[in-house]
Amino acid sequence: MSNKYTYLLVDGSVLPEVFSKVVEVKKLLSKGTYKTVNEAVKAVGLSRSAYYKYKDYVFPFYETSRGKVITLFFVVEDFSGILSSIINKIAQAKANILTINQNIPINGLADVTISIETEEMTMDLNELMNEISKVEGVRRQEILSRE
Repeated sequence: MSNKYTYLLVDGSVLPEVFSKVVEVKKLLSKGTYKTVNEAVKAVGLSRSAYYKYKDYVFPFYETSRGKVITLFFVVEDFSGILSSIINKIAQAKANILTINQNIPINGLADVTISIETEEMTMDLNELMNEISKVEGVRRQEILSRE
């Protein structure tokens, strides 16, 4: 028997419900909604044994970037506090900021590049980008790289 893992990208709608429930329990625990596995599995209607059987093997797609360095790019309006607002959104997601680079504003707009480490994140990357897009003055955003 080989020790290599085989990873598949499969639409969750075709998988048995137990897998989505395992993901939901993990999400509830990581967000602190429930403090114990017992509470979380009870809330989603899953047995503890099923959770422990699959917890190390089932992840939402965004978690393939867990523990990785992701570089985000933003075009922002030039006014006091906008960078702080973006940083606060990243901090709320529990991402670790590694680098921040802001260029000098030209015509009232500045380019900002932020590299984050995702291991401790409590929300998926798309959620984080959506939250940052709501910050007043963020004109454009994109994910530049995933390492």
